[in-house]
Amino acid sequence: MLCSYASMEKEHLDNLQGLEKDIGAVLLAFSCKAVKPAQLTPEQLEKIKNLEKELGVVIVAV
Repeated sequence: MLCSYASMEKEHLDNLQGLEKDIGAVLLAFSCKAVKPAQLTPEQLEKIKNLEKELGVVIVAV
């Protein structure tokens, strides 16, 4: 399962922000998709790990 911030229409975003104000908490909306990880060689994985270290991010190959 891979999740990212949800893309929302203005009306939905307004509803979310209204609820944030109502309950006094920051809300994050995510959209998730079922994905299978890519089958990579040890060399490819090492390249990804090196780039992750360089960029300071997590990279997912699908």
